[in-house]
Amino acid sequence: MTTNPVAMNIVSGEGYAVRLDHENDCVHLAGSLRLDGLSEYAPISSLLDQALHDRSELTLDLRELEFLNSSGIATLSKFVISARNHQDCALRIRGSNEIAWQGKSLNNLKRLMPALELTFD
Repeated sequence: MTTNPVAMNIVSGEGYAVRLDHENDCVHLAGSLRLDGLSEYAPISSLLDQALHDRSELTLDLRELEFLNSSGIATLSKFVISARNHQDCALRIRGSNEIAWQGKSLNNLKRLMPALELTFD
């Protein structure tokens, strides 16, 4: 896993990239995230936590995230709980109808945060 030391707004590795777009209050996740355990997801968790602070709205754009393993789903779930507890920030997640895992897994996040706005393109 590598991070962009210049911007610290990108976490990337073999086959994936997570990018914080400050201008549009959006985090884009793309590729295939198959990291080994929650500890390897720590840089992504930090970027998500950074994105949550000082914003009234935040969008997670997962439309280009082809695969997310169970540790990644756990990381995303923990982030949604954190966003739920950070009541002054509305969270939106954009998924893709074309990527099979997203339908069931992302819908389960609404159980953790009923106010979550979830859309599929």
